[in-house]
Amino acid sequence: MKNKIGLILLIFTLIISFLTFADAQAASTKTASVSIPVTNGLTGSNNSAKSFYLDLPSGVNASSISTSSLKYSGNNEVVSLAIENGLIKATLKGKSITETISNVQGFDGTFQQPFSTTPGNSIWLYSDGRRWQINDYVAVTDTLKSYDLNADDGKTPSENPPRILVTTKSNLTTSGLKWFNNSSNLVIDSGAIIQSSVKVLEFSSKDIKKTPNITKVYFKDQRILLDYYIPESQKGLLDTIYRAEPDDGHHDLSGHAEGRRYQVTGYYYYLADAKVTSYSYSGSVSFDYSPPTEPTLDGGVSILKPSPNPAKFEGKDTEVSLRVKGDLLAYNNSSNIEEWIFYAKETGSNDVKTKKDYSKVQNSTQTFDNFVIPKSRGSNVKQEYTLTVTVRFTKPIVSSGGSISSLSKTMKATVEVSDSPIPTTPPPANNNKPPKAVLDVSEEVMAGEETLIYGKDSYDPDGTIVDYKYNTPGAVEPVSGPFGWTWYPLSALGQHSVRLTVTDNGGLTGSTSAKINVIQPIPKAVIDVKGTKKENRKVTLLSKSRSPEHYPIDETKTQWTISPVSGGTAADIKYLGNLSGMNSKDVLFKKPGTYKATLTVTNTAGFGDSTSMTFEIVADEPPVVYISVPNKIYRDPTQGNIVSAALTDMSFSPDYDFLDRRIWEYRYDSNNDGNFADEAWVIFSNENKTAFNLQLSSVGRYEVRLTVSEEFDQPTIEEFITPADRKSRDSYSSAPPQPIAERVIEVYNRAPVVDWSW
Repeated sequence: MKNKIGLILLIFTLIISFLTFADAQAASTKTASVSIPVTNGLTGSNNSAKSFYLDLPSGVNASSISTSSLKYSGNNEVVSLAIENGLIKATLKGKSITETISNVQGFDGTFQQPFSTTPGNSIWLYSDGRRWQINDYVAVTDTLKSYDLNADDGKTPSENPPRILVTTKSNLTTSGLKWFNNSSNLVIDSGAIIQSSVKVLEFSSKDIKKTPNITKVYFKDQRILLDYYIPESQKGLLDTIYRAEPDDGHHDLSGHAEGRRYQVTGYYYYLADAKVTSYSYSGSVSFDYSPPTEPTLDGGVSILKPSPNPAKFEGKDTEVSLRVKGDLLAYNNSSNIEEWIFYAKETGSNDVKTKKDYSKVQNSTQTFDNFVIPKSRGSNVKQEYTLTVTVRFTKPIVSSGGSISSLSKTMKATVEVSDSPIPTTPPPANNNKPPKAVLDVSEEVMAGEETLIYGKDSYDPDGTIVDYKYNTPGAVEPVSGPFGWTWYPLSALGQHSVRLTVTDNGGLTGSTSAKINVIQPIPKAVIDVKGTKKENRKVTLLSKSRSPEHYPIDETKTQWTISPVSGGTAADIKYLGNLSGMNSKDVLFKKPGTYKATLTVTNTAGFGDSTSMTFEIVADEPPVVYISVPNKIYRDPTQGNIVSAALTDMSFSPDYDFLDRRIWEYRYDSNNDGNFADEAWVIFSNENKTAFNLQLSSVGRYEVRLTVSEEFDQPTIEEFITPADRKSRDSYSSAPPQPIAERVIEVYNRAPVVDWSW
């Protein structure tokens, strides 16, 4: 009986001991987990599998983790789970989805960097200084057309060609073309682009804009076409308007002739659809670990540079930056910590870099950022680094293994430089910081006016922004991407809120908002007066009025009025047709004076504006007539007593008109009474000659008269011109008249030669 009782007691004791041991083991083993950063929309085969390096939770020692307990939970397929350099390394296959992405954007190498082109037109001034040859591109025939225009600035030589609309072109290029997702700056493989969907569009942003005088940019048959007004040059700024054309061997460069090349710059980008396979990652990794019961030093290494690692070799030195962390576990008396010491070197090298931290803290971190992999080592380089962290105690601490004066932890890190494409590894999840949304909008816009919603200044302090979402209630066009244009209809007058939410590559978001006040779309009436503002010349009244793009000026409702202010009358204002329903009107003024033009415009939304401009019409000045004649000449017996009088015209037009006709006349004082009034004028040349040799045979006095007539050197409206409108004067009645002594030729006989020799 006693033996049975003893046996029972022994079994009971063993059971109690086993349960106590099991409880102790369970109490010393804990479970923890870390999250995989949520990553969506990664494209390219290099993103089909990724490695994530995950920081351990505070208080967890890498050596205390049971590697067999590592377990992934999520929708990705596991390639491997391991402990590396004090971090959990989770290599996963991406969860793939193939979809058609609309409106991927094609830029010149980098996101939001458009293609640019700077074509132009050659424009030549003729030697007379008053006519311009215009070389204009014709899109329909893909040819260059040349035509001549008279200058309209009233100057000789003309300073500017007429400010007309011309066209230039350039061939489109795809050199350097890279495709980007419209909602992020992720590169899309060109092989994914659906070629039939490719189109080209004009590009404009807050910082990049076309040349201001461009009125239209359009595309045809792999060409970009730009319509623009020839700009007026400004003194001191000629190089910004045009550059001089060299002698091309086809233009006469005598006199005032010169060649100019006017250039404009336009920007464009491509838009297409793409069939893209994207990859996403998420989930978590759990594990079992045994918290240390004795003071233990744990540590970890993070490779800050290059990022990503492995890095792509770019033909230059690769900077390396390593962050080393030490974590003192199972010891709480931080006052006994004397110092932290960190060591870093290339494995196998004797060149050791050292840093110290004298803070009395449970953990410490130092960064070594002065390592370099020289480019001379080429590509496909693997460089291992050895890093050690040591904590020293002021007084040795007692443990079950004896006294401890310091603890150390040695770790390895490998940096790779390769020619192969390098996938980007997202930052550790527990270090992710939310992005900062920054929104820039106009405080006030007109209904129908295109307005820029600009979120490109948003940023993420530790990653990249992958998505922009705008909420623009009341606006017509949706906005997406870093920035975009939209507009508000007439029904949306008043204040509206615009909200922007940005998402980073770790799945965190940031938001902000701004206010836009939408006001009535009132147009702005603007008058420009072109042409030569001189009597009997064509003056063009041009509307340069502005209105919101979506409520343009209704030209059928445009109304002009023209009235005299001083000098002229309403009867002196001449034009063909009426003054309604046109953007420009050609007008002629019969008398000099001050006149006023009034313009009233109405846009398609029914709002209007009026403006007036006064301008001066100057008088058409008659020519100033002046001739040069010899005062005394002698008949030549050897020429049959004929004398030749050289006459020269020195007349000019004070307002730069063209002297079109010259009539030379003389009258002979036949009775030698010194009075020419009773003598008749005789025309001896009407061939518009500026110099003439007048043959005279009779001795006596001759008065010469030259009549000069002008032709308009600027455009006019012939329907309102009479012969009297073309100014003329003669040397007899010029103001002031040329003195008669300067207009009279006296013809003499030569005196006989007396010879007394015999």
